Amino acid sequence: MAESRKDVISSLDRVIGLIKTDTRDIPAAEKKRMVRETLDQFQNYVSPGWLKYRKSVSSDSAEGAVLEWQDGGAYCYGLEGEKFIDCLGGFGVFTFGHRNSEILDVVKAQLDHQALHSQELLDPLRGYLAKAMAAITPGDLQYCFFTNGGAEAVEMALKLSRIATGGRWFISAVGGFHGKSMGAVSVCGKSTYRTPYGPMVQQVQHVRYGVADDIRQAIRNLQEVGEKVAAVILEPIQGEAGVIVPPDGYLKDVREICDETGVALIFDEIQTGMGRTGTVWRCEHEGVTPDIMTYGKAFGGGIMPITGIICRPKMWTQQLIDNPWLLGSPTFGGNPLCCAAAIAAIRYMLAHDIPAVCARKGKLLKDGLSGLAAKYPDVIAEVRGVGLMLAVEFRSQQLGYETAKGLFARRVMTAGTLVNAKTIRFEPTAEISEEDISEVISRLDEALADTRRRCARDMRKSGAAPRTLKDVSRKNVPGVSAFIKMQQAVQDRGLTRKQ
Repeated sequence: MAESRKDVISSLDRVIGLIKTDTRDIPAAEKKRMVRETLDQFQNYVSPGWLKYRKSVSSDSAEGAVLEWQDGGAYCYGLEGEKFIDCLGGFGVFTFGHRNSEILDVVKAQLDHQALHSQELLDPLRGYLAKAMAAITPGDLQYCFFTNGGAEAVEMALKLSRIATGGRWFISAVGGFHGKSMGAVSVCGKSTYRTPYGPMVQQVQHVRYGVADDIRQAIRNLQEVGEKVAAVILEPIQGEAGVIVPPDGYLKDVREICDETGVALIFDEIQTGMGRTGTVWRCEHEGVTPDIMTYGKAFGGGIMPITGIICRPKMWTQQLIDNPWLLGSPTFGGNPLCCAAAIAAIRYMLAHDIPAVCARKGKLLKDGLSGLAAKYPDVIAEVRGVGLMLAVEFRSQQLGYETAKGLFARRVMTAGTLVNAKTIRFEPTAEISEEDISEVISRLDEALADTRRRCARDMRKSGAAPRTLKDVSRKNVPGVSAFIKMQQAVQDRGLTRKQ
């Protein structure tokens, strides 16, 4: 399959030319060629699975797929100019919007004088960012270690807890998700990601999420037989599991249990952090400080990939002071370009009070979703979540996927694949306008009606649907009616505007 050097250079010159060309100036024939080539290259050089399960393939586009090529604000754009309201948000990456101009300007300025660090000289942005993190995180969290991806941050948190406590066991929750590297996937609570790689990293015990007494009992049992537990690791809200919000007081109870038993507490705030749930960090909702906290996704401002951990002083032991590279030495971790993005993201979040924006717009979106759940009880089982971290659980996988496809056809981007659509997350950017929230609810209403109509026979067989659907579809649902009336009133007053 090897090509000549000349052919490879020629091919890459064409691609670089496309990168440097405004989307509007790419000829129609060239765009069609890009779609054909992308389908072929994913099939033969990436993974055929990408084509099998994605809504962006087998769409209504001319060539049978939508290629992303541009984004901005609350929207993603296809190569052919398709405009999507983004309610996927990169699973939490785009809290501050796509290509946020305040953050992008800082990254461009940094790129103009330095991108990566020398690995020898002191890089000042790492220090400035670490100090800022200590300032915006709860309690006495202080020492930072920056990484590139979420799983890598979790690996560092697990290793740090073992170094600091001398323990070896981890307690994690069923349904939890912490990444797919070997250590991170070992503390995940989903068999789909664990089974192919067994045996996992040993000395991990899973308990029910949201039940603090299960954690207490697991630690006691291990300590009773002479084992030492290093840490409990939890998401303050489980994301991958379908936005599972634990009972109020759960995090506080777990903190007390860890204090009583001498076990470190790790909160994985990679998806919940940076304002998305209505507070800067979800653990602030209960006034709890973990011993180690991971962060990522929106931390890079939706511009650059940067993650990391922050820990309390007691966790940064003499071993790590004597050997700063003992925990890890990621080549690109904490590089100047990524640090510049994170610094700008923190400033933007604080200056624009993004947690409050997420809380307000999240309530608006959730009210609309809840109204639709009342209108389509045969399709939707539950709406849950806080801030702009929401989820709609459907009564079956098929109903979820049909609805997700219907939304995609109506230019609303959400999660939901052929094999993972029973619960669909809604995580739009904080830049989404109230008009667009209203539009999302309207388009979802249409998609749900189509889903009900297409799947009516299967729903009746399973007992999920009433004998006649017209009575349900025509009844006046207060949640939706109130939502639409409220939106109209806001627009009439001229107050609806983009934050």
